[in-house]
Amino acid sequence: MTISGFTFVKNGEILEYPFIESIQSILPVCDEVVVVVGDNDDNTKSRILALNEPKINIIDSVWDPALRKGGQVLAQQTNIALDHIKGDWGLYIQADEVLHERYLPAILAAAKKNLNESRVEGFLFAYRHFYGSYDYIGLSRDWYRNEIRMVRNLPHIRSYKDAQGFRTIDNRKLRVKSIEAEMYHYGWVRSPLAQQKKKEMVNPLWHDDEWMAENVFGGDKFRYNRREWLSIFEGTHPKVMQDRIEKMNWKFPYDANKIKIPLKERISFWLERKTGIRLGEYKNYDLI
Repeated sequence: MTISGFTFVKNGEILEYPFIESIQSILPVCDEVVVVVGDNDDNTKSRILALNEPKINIIDSVWDPALRKGGQVLAQQTNIALDHIKGDWGLYIQADEVLHERYLPAILAAAKKNLNESRVEGFLFAYRHFYGSYDYIGLSRDWYRNEIRMVRNLPHIRSYKDAQGFRTIDNRKLRVKSIEAEMYHYGWVRSPLAQQKKKEMVNPLWHDDEWMAENVFGGDKFRYNRREWLSIFEGTHPKVMQDRIEKMNWKFPYDANKIKIPLKERISFWLERKTGIRLGEYKNYDLI
């Protein structure tokens, strides 16, 4: 049984993605890691090469501006990586996601146990979404709770829409099992300067120039929303993230007492805590 990691990245250094930590976090359970590296304006590729890791297979790519609408280019880049993997399973991770080492044994065990269970097409991972700093996680319904992050290496399985999940080539949801593992999502934790630059460089994948002019441009620093519903993170971060966390060079003052949560959302959250059910939750998978 073999596992291939796969991911993509562009301008990871400029935009302060933890792309190196992301790759390092899955290496221990992977026989190879395919990294599709876009046409960068920074040292992203050279930093990956500097790892001097024989498991890593770099595929060069140029992002197609014609695929700007709806984040389609993200799925395209994911599929380029997916088409190059050789393992029985593909462990997918995005450049702002990091896997905690405590979950590696569970991932390996699930992959081995279900290798010959053809009905199982993938595995569902839970998520922790960090916001503003490494000390807070998001609680609102805007943060998705689960996503497919391991798939069987089959030609009919493809990245879906803007690469948030996977479906079959005929648009069927994948049959997946839930796995006892969490992805740590750091997409909203970077310096305000880098976060603003990310908005300017990444939002065009979903929005036209008029929307960009009205909603993105006009400031050199991103202002984190301190009205976001957050909770203090009381766990531990992946070991590969420790150096980055120690070098955090901005402050994120947050006062939970100033947050006003709509009654409807409070009720929904209470129900979720009691039953595990989130009413109206979007599920891009069939859980088996």
